[in-house]
Amino acid sequence: MPARAKSILMWIVVIFILYAVVTNPDQAAAVVEGIGDFIYGAFMGFARFFDNLAS
Repeated sequence: MPARAKSILMWIVVIFILYAVVTNPDQAAAVVEGIGDFIYGAFMGFARFFDNLAS
């Protein structure tokens, strides 16, 4: 992907995120919380896997 197209796409994403936060902050916070919960769950799953592997 050309650098110019990548830059334009990045700006579109940033503007969309800002728009989403300004127009509906509660739902935007819920989405971020859900992403955080997913990442936390994934790390906990890997930790359990390696813990069981070592036992």
